[in-house]
Amino acid sequence: MNTEIREKELQGSKIGGLVLLLVVALYIVSIPVLIFCVINEIFVGMVICIAWMALGWILLCGLKVLKPNEALVITLFGKYKGTLKGDGFFYVNPFCTAFNPAAGTHLGQSGDVVNKKQPGGIVIEGTGTSASVESFNKKISLKVMTLSNSKQKVNDVLGNPVEVAVAVMWRVNDTAKAVFNVDNFKEYLSLQCDTAVRNVVKVYPYDVTDNVDTTGDGEADDGSLRGSTELVAKRIKDEIQSKVSEAGLEIVDARITYLAYAPEIAAAMLQRQQAAAVVDARKLIVDGAVGMVELALERLNEKKTVELDEERKAAMVSNLLVVLCGNHDAQPVVNSGSLY
Repeated sequence: MNTEIREKELQGSKIGGLVLLLVVALYIVSIPVLIFCVINEIFVGMVICIAWMALGWILLCGLKVLKPNEALVITLFGKYKGTLKGDGFFYVNPFCTAFNPAAGTHLGQSGDVVNKKQPGGIVIEGTGTSASVESFNKKISLKVMTLSNSKQKVNDVLGNPVEVAVAVMWRVNDTAKAVFNVDNFKEYLSLQCDTAVRNVVKVYPYDVTDNVDTTGDGEADDGSLRGSTELVAKRIKDEIQSKVSEAGLEIVDARITYLAYAPEIAAAMLQRQQAAAVVDARKLIVDGAVGMVELALERLNEKKTVELDEERKAAMVSNLLVVLCGNHDAQPVVNSGSLY
């Protein structure tokens, strides 16, 4: 029967300095003791000293050094013994080993630019000394880290291809779950981020659109990728968190870092936006011109400056609208012969 593994912190292990000092002192003492036993032909003492000098270094394998915000998952012959946390010089059973299947995997974030980045934000260690050192280092960072996956092309709710990139701030919350519940918690996180972005983006239109329900309540709303950035980012964060909790990870924050139409439709969408802007501007101009014409007719009627019949009023309205709504300055024609 499988039982869930929970993190347990090893206590009372910060005795690395004492153990190191003791081992070095015993090595120093064993040399004159061995000489004394050889001179006096003490066979048992000779065996003990030689055995210590040959095998005493094994105790040094239990020395572990951790910096702040680092952890080490310790196993003994395949069984989870506990996690070392906090900065200090620790000592554990020399036959214990550190376990971290994600030690050789880096994500697309700062500090990994020297490695070869693969699609999806995963960085694969190259060959050479640096790769060997990273693979040997089994420490788990407890710092808040940033995952910047590559841009994805996703269809929005209207079927328009959109390119979007998200930066996710995360950290390891439970080291035991991170290393034992999933095969590689870094690859798992990167995959879940890509999946969450696709699941959320396909619910929204790129821009505000009528008759689109983005909240799932059955009523149309004005949610959009461009206008509801904070809401979209929060939904992406919650979506990722629901998937990675079993891996012992905590999503601190998520932010959209890039959002644009795909190149194949970007030009057409730009023309559409420009046309919509022109229509809105013309509507505003016409509304203002009609108001000005109404005001002019009311003032002329109040002041009784001139009496205009319906035909002349229509001509005046037409001329004023042409002047106010035109793109170029009007060229006036002066009539000095008669009233009309």
